Amino acid sequence: MNIGKKRELIARTLGVGKARVRLNKERLDELKDAITRQDVRDLLDAKAIMINDPKGRRTQIKRKTRRRKGSIKKKVNNRKEEYMIITRKLRAYIKELRRKDKLSSEDYIKLRKEIRARDFKSKAQIKERIGGMNKE
Repeated sequence: MNIGKKRELIARTLGVGKARVRLNKERLDELKDAITRQDVRDLLDAKAIMINDPKGRRTQIKRKTRRRKGSIKKKVNNRKEEYMIITRKLRAYIKELRRKDKLSSEDYIKLRKEIRARDFKSKAQIKERIGGMNKE
């Protein structure tokens, strides 16, 4: 006889998965007669039903690449982050120069626009440009 439905009842009653339910083959008659939840609990106490330990699970590790359709692996884009870092650094630098009156308002606005257009790759480049502005 197929005892799949009994296994489901037992799993539901005991709050475990169907795969964890182990039945004693010698006491199948008692198992077939069990129709209430209390019957299932009594059989568990009488060792006609045993519950296996839960199986282990691999720890999840965060991927460094994003998966795409067709299993193409694509690196996560860092361009925006790099842009934000250099932009904030350069804007703070020219703001400080303007506060110390080493940079005129017109030059400040022109440099802000150039920073926005990503004309500078480093602080050294902007220092070089400002040095050229002061000589003119």
